[in-house]
Amino acid sequence: MTTYIPNLTLPSTVFHNAAYSTLLPIALGTAVGYSTRPEDTGRKYLSWKQPPLRPPPWVFGPVWTALYGMMGYAAYRATFLGTSPLNLPSTVAAAKHGATLYTIQLGLNLAWMPLFFGLRRPIEATVDCAALLGVNGYLAYLWGTKVDSVAGWLMVPYVAWLTFATYLSAGTGYLNNWDLRDPEDKAKSA
Repeated sequence: MTTYIPNLTLPSTVFHNAAYSTLLPIALGTAVGYSTRPEDTGRKYLSWKQPPLRPPPWVFGPVWTALYGMMGYAAYRATFLGTSPLNLPSTVAAAKHGATLYTIQLGLNLAWMPLFFGLRRPIEATVDCAALLGVNGYLAYLWGTKVDSVAGWLMVPYVAWLTFATYLSAGTGYLNNWDLRDPEDKAKSA
């Protein structure tokens, strides 16, 4: 179990401002998405063998934007309300603990797309996604039971989507023999 680690946690000014807290993950997610060249990402995605229930590429942008906004607002609620001096010390500690976990999960989240689409490392990307699922399941529980039930419930769609994303990541890796390189790159190494 981690605890509050100031050096691994976003500044409190981010968490104590609803706009900053909500827009930061949207902006970072958008930047990472565009840095992996969306036109190439969609082409690559469609060229790989996919597990059943694969959504079309255009679904991911709107879904992730909504999820980033909800997780950012959940972080604001949990941290702003949870660190109030009127709360019990255990609530303040849980809110700070959650802020560290939130920061860690945001880093893991932002690493997935470069791992999967940029480096084409489906094993590492799937491990990253599974770690995200575990951290966020615990974070939803922590915020929902110890800090602010609304913040906990705001994390539920994200946890559900991470479950689906882990399935897609593992399924795509498995169906492509854990090798997502372009055919010409595979031929060079053979």
